[in-house]
Amino acid sequence: MRRISPRSVLAAALVVVLAASGCTPSDEDAPFRPGSADLGDPYVPGHGNGGYDVGHYTLDVRYDPATDRLTGRAQLTATATQGLSRFNLDLAGLTVDRVTVDGAAAEHRRAGGELVVTPPHGLARGARFTVDVAYGGVPAPVTDGALGAGGFLHTDDGAIALGQPDSAATWYPVNDHPSDKATYDIAVTVPDGLTALSNGVPGPRSDENGWTTWRWSERSPMASYLTTLVIGNYRVATGTHAGRPMVTAVPAGEPETGPAATSLARTGEIADFLASRFGPYPFEAYGGIAVADDRIGYALETQSRPVYGPGFFMDGRPNPSVVAHELAHQWFGDSVSLTRWSDIWINEGFATYAEWLWDEHDGGRTAQRAFEAQYATTDWSEPSVDPGRDAMFGSAVYKRGALAVHALRRTVGDDTFFRILRAWTAERRDGNGSTQDLVALAERVAGRQLRPLFDAWLVGGSAPALP
Repeated sequence: MRRISPRSVLAAALVVVLAASGCTPSDEDAPFRPGSADLGDPYVPGHGNGGYDVGHYTLDVRYDPATDRLTGRAQLTATATQGLSRFNLDLAGLTVDRVTVDGAAAEHRRAGGELVVTPPHGLARGARFTVDVAYGGVPAPVTDGALGAGGFLHTDDGAIALGQPDSAATWYPVNDHPSDKATYDIAVTVPDGLTALSNGVPGPRSDENGWTTWRWSERSPMASYLTTLVIGNYRVATGTHAGRPMVTAVPAGEPETGPAATSLARTGEIADFLASRFGPYPFEAYGGIAVADDRIGYALETQSRPVYGPGFFMDGRPNPSVVAHELAHQWFGDSVSLTRWSDIWINEGFATYAEWLWDEHDGGRTAQRAFEAQYATTDWSEPSVDPGRDAMFGSAVYKRGALAVHALRRTVGDDTFFRILRAWTAERRDGNGSTQDLVALAERVAGRQLRPLFDAWLVGGSAPALP
């Protein structure tokens, strides 16, 4: 940053204004400048915003399925990481009625999927501030979601807000990138008789004038794409597991002994098994939600409460493997989140490998047999790291990523391998990490060079030698 020159009349005037507003400029904070409107992640252009870090979201939304209208109030507590003259929030489609910053009215305007906020005075670097946004409208789905239908989806009996990497900005203003994780309090008001599910620990419910408010609290930092709303007619099972609340739900019309309910009933058992391999379960609640909407052709690891599309239970049999996959993400992807989407193989490779571990534990084929079968059919021309936006959910990310994980295990041995995994989940808990970070940690724990191994199994153009 440039030093303020006493010769500059304009700069001197700025000092007077800032002093009057309670801000003191410094070499680092002045001049104030706009925060960036894009974090520069090529996989999600236009997503995320610079200049601040959100610590907490308080969301209070009301949704009426009869009109498909949502009204909301979002309060964000953030810290400026630079001197800010204005900043952006990601928000798609909804109308903003009012914005305040630290209780004072702030100018605001829309620019495509951005909400541009100009506070009444500059925000000094390091200053903590609160943004309050009142908004509403008819939320819209994401038309270019990498996993198909996503964002805020109106359903026959309610709504589903879900998707990767796009969903959060369709129902609340947000810094929409995994590199800015935050805690959440979420209140959802819906007509009496409907269920409103979200992330984290359930709070007290209240009823008033034909409406019910459901409350949820996620106290561990969460990437925005991991937030969810599921509203409709659901049969909810509540209890505790390992001293923490367990909330699972299936559509009300599905039988209690159906494949979805039977699969979700194993959530605690599967989480305990994974904890024995990866380290302590990282969140304060367990659960899962099965939905019946055929547009949801995927399962997503929404934090503490994964959502499962109907296709995983179509053959009438339970599917604990998909539960193992999404629960593994609670460690790999949720607690330890990616820094850039180009490293999504860390999320999906370890979750796929968790399926192999679970299947072996549950009496199925061994992880070694799964490795051998996948090795024989892998297209080695497709990289796991930085696969490109169109291939971020391709086989190389999932299956070749899992091959790399097992190759690491075969190379360093079981004891060192699981020490690497537990060190990663412990040291990076509630934070972010990259491929480079993982390789460095693995080499430190193993006490040997492993970069050539990772390179060969993740990005090499030909089949690596079997370890």
